[in-house]
Amino acid sequence: MAIPVSNRSRPSRNPTERLNQALPGYQQQVEAALDRLLPSAEVQPARLHEAMRYAVLGGGKRLRPVLVYATGEALGLNPKHLDGPACAVELIHAYSLVHDDLPAMDDDDLRRGKATCHKAYDEATAILVGDALQALAFRCLADAPAGQADSDARLKMLATLGIAVGSRGMVGGQAMDLAAEGKALNLPELEDLHIHKTGALIRASVMLGALCHAGHHQEQLERLDHYAKCIGLAFQIHDDILDVEGTTEELGKTSGADTRLQKATYPALLGLPEAREHARHLVQEALTSLTEFGPEADCLRGIAEYIISRRN
Repeated sequence: MAIPVSNRSRPSRNPTERLNQALPGYQQQVEAALDRLLPSAEVQPARLHEAMRYAVLGGGKRLRPVLVYATGEALGLNPKHLDGPACAVELIHAYSLVHDDLPAMDDDDLRRGKATCHKAYDEATAILVGDALQALAFRCLADAPAGQADSDARLKMLATLGIAVGSRGMVGGQAMDLAAEGKALNLPELEDLHIHKTGALIRASVMLGALCHAGHHQEQLERLDHYAKCIGLAFQIHDDILDVEGTTEELGKTSGADTRLQKATYPALLGLPEAREHARHLVQEALTSLTEFGPEADCLRGIAEYIISRRN
């Protein structure tokens, strides 16, 4: 069955231009929504709430919430009604960074150009921050407006995020990453690791945006999911490249950390030129998945290109 997109035959504007036009507004929108959602630092337990706000606000590309908004845009939804799922995925992402930076994990001192949460506060507070942000994400997704989603769709959204976050998704990927330190992985093993660790939440971001549309079709979901799978892997490959080529100042985090921790990476496995080519191939595959969508999906197309051209 063909995907019912009414503007499919219209010529597309420049996807990068559309992303540049939309990105600041989407970033500001989710930042404001997160600011409203997070408890005030004056509310007890004040130190925990202050640390939660420190970990979430005032930094980051907001790629995952932007994917929620861009997917909604591709399906004709009003972005004003997508703050709930957009905040949910960013809260999960922030929690994962706080926990990843802990001494028992990657032991990083710098994140987004400032001290990591456990350095700015302490390790116990950082653990509690991650726990609290994860809980707040699910509460937000359950309670906040979510486009045209009815109760059944909302349950699917909760299940989608739960799978993406747990042992079959992001947390499982982190466990696989820790187990792989100092070991040589082949390409399928490395891709499986990152489909879980990095890709699962990126895929969930796109799926949550799609499930907000009451009239979505299974073929649409499959195409959008394949797009998200491809850009999730491309994102990780480019991250691995930046860890080799970028500076600490550019990245906002310590460069060369993957080498220090003896992590399996795409440049180490394939070499830098081949890793770049692999990322480019994945982006092209992602764009092919969107061929049945019209210019309303240009923001998604722009994100795919941006993922392998960014400097941090």
